[in-house]
Amino acid sequence: MSTDKDRRIAGRGIRQSMSDLHSWAGLLLGWILYAMFLTGTVAYFKDELSQWMRPELAHQAQVPDQAVVAQRVADEFARAIPGSPQWSMKLPDARNNSVYAFWRTGTRSPGERGFGEGYFDPATGKKVTARDTLGGDFFYRFHFQFHYMPVVWGRWLAGIAAMFMLVAIISGVITHKKIFVDFFTFRWGKGQRSWLDAHNALSVFGLPFHFMITYTGLVTLMALYMPWGERTAFQTPAERQQYAAELSAFITPGKPSGQAAPLASVEAMVRQAQERWGRDNVGRVNAVHPGDAAARVAVTRGDPGRVSMSPQYMEFEGATGKLLAVHDHVGAAAETRGVLYALHLGRFSDTVTRWLYFLVSAMGTAMVGTGLVMWTVKRRQKLLDPERPYFGFRLVERLNIASIAGLSIAMTAFLWGNRLLPYPLADRADREIDLFFVVWALALLHALVRPPKSAWVEQLWTASVLLGLLPILNALTTQRPLWQSLAEGDWIFAGIDIMCWVLALLHAILALRTSSQRRRHQAERKSSRQVPIAFAGGKEAR
Repeated sequence: MSTDKDRRIAGRGIRQSMSDLHSWAGLLLGWILYAMFLTGTVAYFKDELSQWMRPELAHQAQVPDQAVVAQRVADEFARAIPGSPQWSMKLPDARNNSVYAFWRTGTRSPGERGFGEGYFDPATGKKVTARDTLGGDFFYRFHFQFHYMPVVWGRWLAGIAAMFMLVAIISGVITHKKIFVDFFTFRWGKGQRSWLDAHNALSVFGLPFHFMITYTGLVTLMALYMPWGERTAFQTPAERQQYAAELSAFITPGKPSGQAAPLASVEAMVRQAQERWGRDNVGRVNAVHPGDAAARVAVTRGDPGRVSMSPQYMEFEGATGKLLAVHDHVGAAAETRGVLYALHLGRFSDTVTRWLYFLVSAMGTAMVGTGLVMWTVKRRQKLLDPERPYFGFRLVERLNIASIAGLSIAMTAFLWGNRLLPYPLADRADREIDLFFVVWALALLHALVRPPKSAWVEQLWTASVLLGLLPILNALTTQRPLWQSLAEGDWIFAGIDIMCWVLALLHAILALRTSSQRRRHQAERKSSRQVPIAFAGGKEAR
């Protein structure tokens, strides 16, 4: 029969086990999680960042008529890429001032990719001559598949990291039994206690969001991580095709008839979609076998205003423009997946909701960062000689610096590269990405060779200076300085410039606090070295 004492010991054992699990689950992939959280946070404004990184495209005061734009670009396709078996265009909306298009080429020579892509001007339908850049899409893609590695490997790594995050969240709630009480008792300037309070406060405030964003992140790639159910349920090509149709605006390609027939009015097709979903709520136009009598066109609904990524689209006969079918609902399982996917991406949100996503996600980033720092703060106090820590501790400490402060520098360098790299330049978008990783690697090298506290301060100041000067660089290298953006009501350019200064201030505050702590610790160590001397002197005096 167990006693109260036994039960108390067992309870402490469970919490201690969960505490260990929480610490190691958060640490082992914590650096990857921090990068995923931070780049994912920025990705909520990826479309706006892409506009900022293509300053040659004119400011869009209001959304152009999507039906007219679709016809212009379709006419340009017929002229520039005749014989293309398939093309797709993403129409401009409130957050995009250009048309992104993807197309397959009719023939493929050795060494060619067999497809093309580009951005088109909504006003003329012509391909734009803006600088080559991935823009905000780089942070979005890096967030879940990284770079310089096969996409599948990157997504598997992201999935493993997300699973570690889920374990860390659950074990953290069990470990901190007073987590909600601690949220209201934050203590400044108390060393480890302050780091723990900050970690708890950031965790509690966004706990539902952090759990949701981690779980739904796994759901978005569930077919990759757990394909066995899908393989068992859909065994024939026809079944797999039907499955694909449930998850995307999919047109069965079929075979061309070989009989030439011009594409009917794309503008008229988009008009029908506008009548159904609203003037500015058409997402894409996809065409299969355009110019052939067997052509099919799909006009899909945009993401804003609906909490689901399940496709809604209207299918037309390409040669006549006749409406063939309206796909506006999917099965319960597909709809569940679509809702969870939409919650993760947040593309349904208006500006206010998107800022809330950004702020709570930024808290999640800070939660991971404070957890990484707390690991070293907590263990430093237990070291036999804090001045000479063991190799593992020193490695964690320096990886923390490069992962947190160094990533801020690298992301800002990516934006500097967008303004400073020659234009035009072959493979310019790739060179911007190369610059990001080179600067990040240099930050790691700096963290390895400098004393840790000095490295923290120096890298935080570097990030602050680079962020603070970025709007000035933008004013010197483009025709879109801050004062002009404010005068024209261009809140995308003005907002990014102002946000750079806000982030510069945040990094400066962190650098100052880290520097003051460094001086205080130096004073404490000096004082502790003097105590034995004074004590010895006193003994001598007696």
